[in-house]
Amino acid sequence: MIKFLDLKAQYRSIQPEIDAAIAAVIADAAFVGGPYARKFEEEFAAWLGAECCVGVGNGTDAIEIALEALGLPRGSEVIVPGNSFIASSEAVTRAGLSVVFADVDPGHYTLTAQTVRAKLTPRTSAVMAVHLYGHPCDMSELRALADETGLKIIEDCAQAHGATSHGRTVGTLGDIATFSFYPGKNLGAYGDAGAIVTNDAALADKARKIANHGRIAKYDHEFEGRNSRLDGIQAAVLSAKLPHLDGWTRHRIALAERYMAELSGLEQIVLPRRANWARQVYHLFVIRTGRRDELRRWLAEQEIETGIHYPVALPQLRAYDYLDQGGEDLFVNQAAGTLLSLPIGEHMSEADVAQVSEALKSFFG
Repeated sequence: MIKFLDLKAQYRSIQPEIDAAIAAVIADAAFVGGPYARKFEEEFAAWLGAECCVGVGNGTDAIEIALEALGLPRGSEVIVPGNSFIASSEAVTRAGLSVVFADVDPGHYTLTAQTVRAKLTPRTSAVMAVHLYGHPCDMSELRALADETGLKIIEDCAQAHGATSHGRTVGTLGDIATFSFYPGKNLGAYGDAGAIVTNDAALADKARKIANHGRIAKYDHEFEGRNSRLDGIQAAVLSAKLPHLDGWTRHRIALAERYMAELSGLEQIVLPRRANWARQVYHLFVIRTGRRDELRRWLAEQEIETGIHYPVALPQLRAYDYLDQGGEDLFVNQAAGTLLSLPIGEHMSEADVAQVSEALKSFFG
C-alpha cells in the first residue's frame, strides 16, 4: 500500500534522536514551557529569520491569540479565504470579530489582492493570508494593499513551513503569523502544538501574556488571558525534527516535480501550479477532476491512499449559513467537489509517485 501519510516511517528514520529528546524532558521534569520550549522558540525563529516566536498549545489557539494581540476593533471584519480549514475562520469569530469569505486564485488556491479588494468594506480591519497546501500568497501585492488601506495581515502558515514569497520566508511578511505543528504537518509534533511569530517585540510580548493567563510573573496578572502553552515534550520533538525539515522539504518538491512530469499529459485533471516567485513546499499535492469520487475509489482498489482537502467550502458549511455566502459565484464553492489530494511526503519514493501516476493514467485510459 502507498500510504497518504506514514508517521511511523518518519519516526523510525530518526528514532534515536526522538527517543533521546523525550527522555531528556522526562528526566528534567520540564513538562510545560521551560527550557525546551524556549529552545525551540529560539531555533524556529532563527530558522524562519523572524525576531520573535511564542509557542502555544495548538495552531488554532495561535490564530485566536494573534488576533487578540492585534487589538482589532471588536466586531470589525476579517477577510478569510473560503477554502481553508475551519480553524482559520472560527478563530476570527471566537475572537469577537466578523468573518467575510473571499475567493482565491484557481491555480494557487490562495487569496489575491483582487479577491480581497472585492470584499473590502469600511468595517474591514484585517486579512488572513492562508498559505494553503504549501503555496504562499503573493505577499508583495497583499502588503501593498494593506499599506494602502491600513489593514493588518495575519499569515496562517499551518501548511507552509519553509515556503517563500518573492524570496522571503512566510511567517515574516505580515504583521503577525501563526503555525500549526499538528502531527501531520511538514513539521509536526507528537500531539498538538503551535506558534505565533512576529518581528514586533511588543506584539510578541502581548501574545505571550495572553497565552499565559495575562501574566507578567507568577501571580502578577496584568489582565485576564488564557492557558495555551507549548509543553516540553512537544517542543523537544520539534527541536529534534527541525534539522531534518529542509531535507524533507527538498524531497517533497522532487516528488511534486515527478508528479508534474508524469501527469502533465492527462487532460482530464487540473494540476497545481507554482508561481515563479514562490517556493511551494507541497504540504499537499492537490489535483482537480470532475470524476473525483470515482477516481478515489479506483485508487483505493489499487491500494493507494488519498485525501480530500476540503470536501465542503467554508461558505457552504452549516456553521456559516448566517453569512449567506454559500450561493455566491465563487471558485471555492464550485471546486470543492473536484479536489483530490494525492499522497506525498518523506515516506515516499519517486518510484511510488510513478506507481500512483500510472494508476491515474490507467483510470483515465
